[in-house]
Amino acid sequence: MSTITKRVTFIAKEGCEDKMKELLTAMVEPSKKEDGCIFYDIFQYENNRRKFSAIESWRDEKALDGHKATKHYAVYKSSFEPYCDEKYTDELEILG
Repeated sequence: MSTITKRVTFIAKEGCEDKMKELLTAMVEPSKKEDGCIFYDIFQYENNRRKFSAIESWRDEKALDGHKATKHYAVYKSSFEPYCDEKYTDELEILG
């Protein structure tokens, strides 16, 4: 079992920054309470207010799968697309 760490980047549609921020920040507290969550936070770029990143670390694949089965994940997953121009995920490796 190895830790899973990801950076999920979202580019909000022009004028949808506030709604994207609302949807993404609603994920933080419930995600942090999940079994297997090591780190979960949302960041908004100061030099590009349309750009957001979710940085998340999970104990293992089982914990990440559990996250994807939650109600708050389902709400986010069914709601973000109308406000988002682009979304991509980077798998990260912890060094050190």
